[in-house]
Amino acid sequence: MEDKRVSFLKEVVNNPQAVGAIAPSSEELAAAMADSIDWSRVKTAVEYGPGTGSITAALLERAGDREFFAIELSESYTEGLSERFPDLSVYNDSVENLPQILEERGLTEVDAVISSLPWVLFGEELQDRLLDRTVDALTQEGQFSTFVYLHGVMAPSAKRFREKLEARFQSVERSDIVWRNVPPAFVYRCER
Repeated sequence: MEDKRVSFLKEVVNNPQAVGAIAPSSEELAAAMADSIDWSRVKTAVEYGPGTGSITAALLERAGDREFFAIELSESYTEGLSERFPDLSVYNDSVENLPQILEERGLTEVDAVISSLPWVLFGEELQDRLLDRTVDALTQEGQFSTFVYLHGVMAPSAKRFREKLEARFQSVERSDIVWRNVPPAFVYRCER
């Protein structure tokens, strides 16, 4: 099995726009993401863009026996995730196809979405499409969690993303900064 750092670097070189990071997420960021979800209210959860699985490991630990699956666009990451987490259902697909994936799983909605997608790199239309798919798939009290790198928070696309979250969710909270990550980041915790 290829080291996750090597896999990460290959993906950054081959597809830098889709990765949006310079290093895999730290254990501290993974814990902050996993802890941002109230797991007592979750029966089904999905992870967007798990990459090498740095956050996935913490999510699987918290999810326990709940239904949990992941959607990853990169074929090489999907293969690595399947090797690292053989019991995890990983779809090599776009988040835009979430309705079809849910239908395939016999589901109509999920209680939580945990995302590592590089939202601030996306254009406005893509942000809208993916957020709309997310909100449409969440239960009435559904939870959405994602992170943003501190250095990009003042970028126009980051401000636009925050506004889009506030327009779609009743509650949008921001965590403390996770300094032990490269680069430092914070977590948005959103509820419908």
